[in-house]
Amino acid sequence: MHNIDKMVGMAMKYFAHAIIAILASMLMTVSQQNFAFGQFTLIDNNTLRELASDLFTVEADRIIVGPRSGSPEVMRVERDGVLVGYLASTAAIIGSVGYSGKPIDILIAIDTEATIRGAHLLAQSEPILTIGVSEADIADYIGGFEGIALGRPALNDPVREGMPDAISGATVSSGVIRDGIIRTGRAVALAYGLLETRGSRRLDRTGFVKSDWAGLIASGGLGHRLITLGDIRQALASADYAPAAGGPEGTFIEIYYGLLTPPQIGQNLLGKRDYNQVMTDSVLGDHFLFVAANGLYSFKGTRWRKTDYFERLELLQDNRSIRLTKEGHRNIPRLALAGAPSLREIALFKVPAATDFDPTRPWRLSLVVNHETEDGAQISTALPLHYTLADRFFMDSENTETIEPDLHLWERNWWDRAPAIMVVCAMLLVLAVILVFQDSLARRFQLYQTVRLGFLAATLVVLGWGLGAQLSVVQVLAFAQAIRTGFQWETFLLDPLIFILWSAVAVSLLFWGRGVFCGWLCPFGALQELLNTAAKRLGIHQIVVPFGLHERLWPIKYIAFLGLFALSLHSVTYAFVFAEIEPFKTVITLKFMREWPFLIYAGLLLLAGLFIERAYCRYLCPLGAALAIPARLRMFEWLKRRPQCGRECRICAVRCTVQAIHPNGQINPNECIHCLRCQTNYFDETTCPPLKERARRRAAFAPKKTSAEPARNRQA
Repeated sequence: MHNIDKMVGMAMKYFAHAIIAILASMLMTVSQQNFAFGQFTLIDNNTLRELASDLFTVEADRIIVGPRSGSPEVMRVERDGVLVGYLASTAAIIGSVGYSGKPIDILIAIDTEATIRGAHLLAQSEPILTIGVSEADIADYIGGFEGIALGRPALNDPVREGMPDAISGATVSSGVIRDGIIRTGRAVALAYGLLETRGSRRLDRTGFVKSDWAGLIASGGLGHRLITLGDIRQALASADYAPAAGGPEGTFIEIYYGLLTPPQIGQNLLGKRDYNQVMTDSVLGDHFLFVAANGLYSFKGTRWRKTDYFERLELLQDNRSIRLTKEGHRNIPRLALAGAPSLREIALFKVPAATDFDPTRPWRLSLVVNHETEDGAQISTALPLHYTLADRFFMDSENTETIEPDLHLWERNWWDRAPAIMVVCAMLLVLAVILVFQDSLARRFQLYQTVRLGFLAATLVVLGWGLGAQLSVVQVLAFAQAIRTGFQWETFLLDPLIFILWSAVAVSLLFWGRGVFCGWLCPFGALQELLNTAAKRLGIHQIVVPFGLHERLWPIKYIAFLGLFALSLHSVTYAFVFAEIEPFKTVITLKFMREWPFLIYAGLLLLAGLFIERAYCRYLCPLGAALAIPARLRMFEWLKRRPQCGRECRICAVRCTVQAIHPNGQINPNECIHCLRCQTNYFDETTCPPLKERARRRAAFAPKKTSAEPARNRQA
């Protein structure tokens, strides 16, 4: 026995050396590739001029780096004093992010006919693009947008003619690139009068005329209303409302309000520097409201500090109500323009693009006033503050090109993948039935084996190779990074299948622990188990790792996960590089279409799995470690045990496919994959000693059957 343990230890030592050598080769392969890490890449004027000349295929002699007043951060390209087009960064204009949580920054060229003349990748941090897709493939895909007319309605459908095909194995990242290029191009085209939206006028985001306070009010840029104490008495119908100093008609509130987005309003109010800063901190489609007041009444109140929204002020348009939130609030200490009065309160409120607020159409603010009567009753009234933007703040254009509004990228992805979503949901429903009725399944061993192997095959072929729905530790790191830097649901909604699977995993962690994913929904884990099952049937000898050594190898995967997590705090991109300890991308996502070090590494792991079932899952998987950490928080104990387990009987511990049962009979929830193999032993009267003993006693005390009894009764 000692010699066998020694041989196993030596074999694992040499195997570990081979794995380390292959990992070193993988890192060398990665280091030889040129990647632009980070977000927006700053480039000097000479390089910018060369890029402009290349993208527009003309010699650019002058580039004016923006932004102009109120416009997106755009560079104007001229040749011999004649406008050629515009250069724009997707990170600066849209700021849409990929699965890394960081923008893919692309410089795009738009000519005066609202046509994309070319695009150039500046920076990206996508896991699948960082390692696994060549720079040439990325460049070919981005170059495929050349000649796309931004006014074509067909742009809403990425499968229409003229759109480049997605990068193989990087569908989500391809969608982020496509969305960033098209939305940025349209934003620039709209801002500079190259296009107009159907059925609505366009705000003038570039023009600026200096004005003073009285001029803004006279031009309709600012609304104004004076509300006296008498007005409030009448509105509240309360004779008991006591007037303050200043008489019965003293000022209750004098309020000014308007749309800050047009530079003729916003830049005059805030000054150029502060206005540009406000616009820079927003994305396309966001708008800002200006509200300022004097008087006894505060339009902000105090409860917003606890409730996160302003209960005294509400934005209304048509039949829709839009809350003004603490997150979108910005306090303004003073105004920049001449003639502005001394104001008690000045505030900006961001109206996010997701609210579908249309600044070109009439809207109103509702000022809510509450009053408590002497008997303690609450009386409230809402005073409307109407606003319609004047014609002078719109652009006149003879261009008749029209475009339709796009769906958000994540919405389009969900619609496009509706059949795949139905397949995944059906598999999850089947798995839920299996888990809820696991006892009935475990009592029927042949049925259990059929269901188990059939579901694993579906997980590998359908979920993995077919749909590419392989969860990864990369997504855990991206989620942690998003929590630290600013969480956005849109980032995680980009891939509907991954989102649905993670939602299912979150639920299963509460009810069953980590084993539901590792044992049933992981395509790579399914491949290992199917290969090992075939190896056993072919008579390949299985290596039983001594439990003492096995227990000491468990921490490797936890160290790997904690190392990746610590590295992600410094650089999430480099964490994605070292996350190649997972072979998921090589085997499942890219289907073995990679460089030789990655193939050899994945092959060695699968080879080890032929002799040690799920060897990678046991000792190396950082994703399994990440899921094991909250595994003890599960609400129920679904796996049944007997008092004799580990004391009088160790059959389950010996037969456990991943050695997750301690010699004392205790199941380790951090290592269990919920395969139900121990439950088949638990219900098997020919295997479980307590059941065998119970059957023996029952047979001993049962009355003897006479020879006249039917044969079927004797059999029973």
